Amino acid sequence: MSQSSAFEPLSDAFASNPHPYYAALRAQPGLTYFEDFDVWLAARFDDVSEIVMHDKMVRSLDHVASAREIAEQKRAGNWHDMPHHSRFVQFSLLDSDGEVHDRLRKQVFKLFTPVMVNNLHDSIQTTVDALFDALAEKSEIDFVEDLAAHVPGHIIGRIIGVPDQDCAQLRVWSENIVQFFDIDRSDERKALAERNTTEFYHYLLDLKASREKTPRDDLLSVMIEAERQGNMSHDELFSTAMLILMAGHGSTIDVLGSGMHALLTFPSEMQRLRDEHGLMKTAVQEMFRYESPLPFFHRYCTEDVEICGQPFPRGTKFGVLYGAANRDPKQFPDADRFDAGRRPNWHIAFGRGAHFCLGNHLARLDMDIIFSTLLKRFRKVELAVDTVTYKRGLSVRGPQSLPIVWRPN
Repeated sequence: MSQSSAFEPLSDAFASNPHPYYAALRAQPGLTYFEDFDVWLAARFDDVSEIVMHDKMVRSLDHVASAREIAEQKRAGNWHDMPHHSRFVQFSLLDSDGEVHDRLRKQVFKLFTPVMVNNLHDSIQTTVDALFDALAEKSEIDFVEDLAAHVPGHIIGRIIGVPDQDCAQLRVWSENIVQFFDIDRSDERKALAERNTTEFYHYLLDLKASREKTPRDDLLSVMIEAERQGNMSHDELFSTAMLILMAGHGSTIDVLGSGMHALLTFPSEMQRLRDEHGLMKTAVQEMFRYESPLPFFHRYCTEDVEICGQPFPRGTKFGVLYGAANRDPKQFPDADRFDAGRRPNWHIAFGRGAHFCLGNHLARLDMDIIFSTLLKRFRKVELAVDTVTYKRGLSVRGPQSLPIVWRPN
């Protein structure tokens, strides 16, 4: 049991390369207490796995604290006085447990099965081809802003029922809402998150009214029917729609950017993918392992527990560092090397158990098509800058921008 005095997740050094910090945590005995977040950090693969699969672990404070205690904790963490953020973001499918989580997940799960996602292949390929056609004459692009940002959000938007022309605005709302989940919860960031949640809600409210008049073959219409049947409340419908749209934008864009950066950092692996087309699915999994786009999540224990050889009282908060676990050399030989053909690769970037990522099949299909098309159409792809700047914070991992030069075949 140890306490961290050198873990600095808001620093530029951490944003540039968090992995030395993660390695230091893995080297310490037991779990590490991080006072800034009042959380016990788990960085080793086995410890993270034990926590997320433990039957006494939950994501919601509702199971371990009274309404008064929750209100006090929210005020202490500056989560209070955010009416729309509280209704639609602080509560969600992601942060629910038990019957509520199972009920909500059941309403949307069928549209994210491998069979349903594979039915989107041609639509995604058409979108990607059109995007590459529009960019092909440019000798230099920002891979994040010009390419990655224009695919996953549009695809998840179509599943929900959002018009293509609105997807750019949804990305802005999503990023401004999600930023408040990191350690820096200043009043300015709080106001930004609440304002954007309110705007997002009113947008979806108008879209819902349109679908109620004219239902379509989309997820919003499915959720409207679920609300009519009593399987979702008004707030649950909007919370779930926001969660799916936000997840479809942020994390997939981030892992596309970090995945491209990994291929540029390890050019022999990029050449390997050009020579062995069948490796792309394996390479995409390695991209999630190598730089997990959502490197931090939390759990609370509902009873006194012994975890990772240490006793902890009921209500303890645990921070599971997927980004650290996925570089654990005891689980992944040569863990700091990007290996496009890594097998086995039982990474934990999608979580485990009941909260296993709902959209993992869609994210991997997006990436498979984008990188396969890129390597097929462009014979030269190189980094256009000396240093790539990554986003700051503990809860996200992805480059702010990724300028590349390329040359078509």
